[in-house]
Amino acid sequence: MTKLMLFGTQGCHLCEQAEEMLNSYLADNNDIEIESIDIAEQTQWQERYAIRIPVLLHEASGSELCWPFDRLDVEGLVAMISGK
Repeated sequence: MTKLMLFGTQGCHLCEQAEEMLNSYLADNNDIEIESIDIAEQTQWQERYAIRIPVLLHEASGSELCWPFDRLDVEGLVAMISGK
């Protein structure tokens, strides 16, 4: 299973758009797991992503997508990290 992290924060309309798109993607792809991380709760992520959220990260490879990204971008990221 591929694990990704979505960085965002409460009240971020772009983060909400990213979550909606990713939920649609997940409905068709059950081999992906996405953990939502609120950067306001963790200083290390605030420093790294404060002005870039939402960001989708594959921590094991360091590969990330910064907003704006769409379903095709997510598919490309997943294909790249899974070697497809």
